[in-house]
Order: sequence, then structure tokens, then C-alpha cells
Amino acid sequence: MKIHEFEKGLKDRVAIVTGAAIGNGRAFCERLAEEGAKIVIADIADAADTVKAVHDIGGEAVALTVDCSDEESVQRMVSKVLELYGRIDILVHNVGMYDEEPFELISFSQWKKVLDINLNSMFLVTQAVLPAMKKEGFGRIIVMSSNTVWLGTPYLSHYATAKMGVIGFTRSLAAEIGRYGITINAISVGLTATQRPVNQNISTTGTILQHILPEQAVRRADEPEDIANVVAFLSLPASGIITGQTMNVDGGAARH
Repeated sequence: MKIHEFEKGLKDRVAIVTGAAIGNGRAFCERLAEEGAKIVIADIADAADTVKAVHDIGGEAVALTVDCSDEESVQRMVSKVLELYGRIDILVHNVGMYDEEPFELISFSQWKKVLDINLNSMFLVTQAVLPAMKKEGFGRIIVMSSNTVWLGTPYLSHYATAKMGVIGFTRSLAAEIGRYGITINAISVGLTATQRPVNQNISTTGTILQHILPEQAVRRADEPEDIANVVAFLSLPASGIITGQTMNVDGGAARH
């Protein structure tokens, strides 16, 4: 691998970005499009604004409606991508949700929902795209964890459990798929300026954002573009020696 291969970017690569109708996912789509990738926005919500954002910077994007926690829905989405483009090179799995709740008040159905959306969806989408990546002998999988796994943030035991599962999944799968030219890495993300908890009243010192910022080495909120730059780097052909890793992007709130 030569340094000049960074210059090739992601021209003609096909990237699926899940959960990209708003927020961080939209920034990922724009950043990958800047590198030349063709973007598939996979979301249960209306992603027309993200399609427009990619088109506005001269990129190519389509939106496909998918419930990433439903196996049949995921399979239909992947089949459609292959029908449109004939290949899948990059998966950025960004689907997720969280809410704050004291542990003793978390219902079992709430526990299962958080794990289903944050962890089980990753299993389904990753498993569905792997055959296409193996066929091409190339793949980049980037999945989202959270710095709550390092910080032990209160009221998020269900969410932190799911996001620690993402890291275990990443490490184990990396050992299986590296021989096929496929890498998988996780990004443990801090709270970005676009995110808010469902139940802000739980945090007695104000919003989570106000609570975390004084603890960060870089005392500003993470912006979606901060994470998008890491996503783009891990998607490049030149990053092919990096796999099974967790990159912490949170302004130094956790020194991992």
C-alpha cells in the first residue's frame, strides 16, 4: 500500500449508511460522497433531505426505506442495492437510540428495544452485506459504539450494554473476515451537538451535554463532521491494515 493511494479516495465505491436521515448519519453521507462514493441511505425515516444534501455537493445518493431490526426488511434493502449497483463496498452502521432511565425503572421490553435497535440491527445488516463484500474481495465496515462504555454513565445501563456488545462483535468478526480483504472497526462516539436524551429530566445537573463538556479535554461538543472524518478515513482502501479496533471520538472525555 503506497501513500499516494489516499488520493484515489472512494470513487465508484458503493456505501450503505444506515440511520442517515438526520444528524451524524447525514454528515457521514456527505463526507463519503466528497470522497466519491455512491451513497445508499438506509433508514426507516424519510431521508429526502439527506439525498438533497448529497446532491447539493455533487454526489450521488438514493434513499431506501428499511427497518434495520427486521431481517426481511434488511434483506430486501441489500437486494435492492445489488440490483442498482451490483456491489457493496462500505457499510456504516449508524442506527441507534437511547434514553435515560434509572436501572430499577427499566422495563424488560425497554431493555430489549434498546438492544434490538443498537445491537441486533448491526448483526442483521452486517451479515446481509458480507457475501457481496467477499465477492469483491474488499469491504469496509464501520459501526458505532459509545464512550458511555468507558465512562460508566449512569441511567444508561441498557444502552451501554448494547454499545459494549458492538465492540465485542467488532473484535471477533475482524478475526474472521480479514482474509477476504474486509475490515471492521468501531467508533466510540461522545455526545454530539445533534443528540439529546429522551428523558433529560433524569440528569440532575442539567442536560447530559452540559454535564459532559467540563470533563472533556477539548471543551466543545462533538460535531457530526468530527466523526465523519474518522468514518471517511476508515473507509479508504489505504486503511486496510486497521481492523478490529475501537477509535474513541469524544473530545477526550474518556482517555481510552
